[in-house]
Amino acid sequence: MNAPLRVVLPGQARNVVADDPAGLLFVIGYGANPMETVLTAVSQTGRAEWQRSFPGTGHPWVRATGRGTVWVSRPESTWRLLDEIDADGRTVNSVVPPSRPGEDIGTFALLPDGFCILWTAARGPLRREGPMSEPRISRHREDGTRVWSTPIRFGDISYPGIVEISEDSGWQARQKPAWAPGEVSVAYHEPLMIAGDSVAASFEDLRSGLGRTFFLDLRTGKTSAATAAAPGGHKAIDGDRGFLIGAQGYGALETTRWTSEGARVATWPSHGTLAIGADGVVSIVEMENRLPSHSRYQRLAPDDTLTSGPGLPGYYTAPAAVDQEGTTVYWRNDQLTAIDAGLKAHTLAELPGTGVTSRVLILDNGMVALTLGKELHLVPTPLAPLAASTWPCADHNLQGNPVAQAV
Repeated sequence: MNAPLRVVLPGQARNVVADDPAGLLFVIGYGANPMETVLTAVSQTGRAEWQRSFPGTGHPWVRATGRGTVWVSRPESTWRLLDEIDADGRTVNSVVPPSRPGEDIGTFALLPDGFCILWTAARGPLRREGPMSEPRISRHREDGTRVWSTPIRFGDISYPGIVEISEDSGWQARQKPAWAPGEVSVAYHEPLMIAGDSVAASFEDLRSGLGRTFFLDLRTGKTSAATAAAPGGHKAIDGDRGFLIGAQGYGALETTRWTSEGARVATWPSHGTLAIGADGVVSIVEMENRLPSHSRYQRLAPDDTLTSGPGLPGYYTAPAAVDQEGTTVYWRNDQLTAIDAGLKAHTLAELPGTGVTSRVLILDNGMVALTLGKELHLVPTPLAPLAASTWPCADHNLQGNPVAQAV
């Protein structure tokens, strides 16, 4: 097996996508100057074909279209842009969705007829004086025209695992009373997911990490339900059954299945990065905040029970993918690891890196791609092609677009 290829990037990478399994990789992140966004196109031989720099940072994302182009979100001085870039690095289309002063694109998804966008208050140099903009969700046509816009009322939050010690409590630990968040941003993990006509939009209180997911009708923008405040966690689209939403921290370690309308169906005592194979079986690479780690590789069985696999050293994990043979591949503890259908673990490569990672992509001929810190790694493996499943596998794993089906 050939040695992994390493491509040095100008700054911290945020995510990587590919238009097809044999095509170019597009990495978006920050530049050597932290006040710029850089898009880099890399061949699967490890050659950087071109780079584009854009002023400002904000929350840059890149989504592949499947038509040989990618869309990038980026800020300008007084507005926010979505730019379509072709395989030669040329801007072929620009859309300016209507925005309000002091808000930024937190993330976005591509729809067959336009875009869905999560908006939050701008941060750093992009922030304006006065009250912060409240978060909202909007849908737009291909030219940026707004179809609907729904404000998010995050509300006061609390959680049993968050305590305080004060004179009022006699200096005894007690649950912290509900409070109003100081600043709300898009969730750190999988903030936007769309399945059919259902949207799951997740936001978090930056100070505490408590988050809520809001379920909306994609056609009308009407909110149907919202989860209670809980520690943020990984999420996935669970086929036609709805969504999987995890919670980790302050004593929580769980994953809940929700219907597309926002009804709670079942909960498991496990949390981690999620991947769904062609057979619909959900893999969980567990993550928990304690040492020594008790984490294991888990599978949600068809009867909604857990089947435990190998133990997992370390903590920081690159979100996984599943191939057509039911093998799950992920990065953790400085290793690219595969767990096969028989629950046996195999080390594919030693890859030292930080806890800042992108999702694992399975490309043509078993090539695996992911970013670690300021580097893109390309690793030849014996893996089969990517599973035909829902987010985060199938084409959505490559294209980075969290839409499970045409809408």
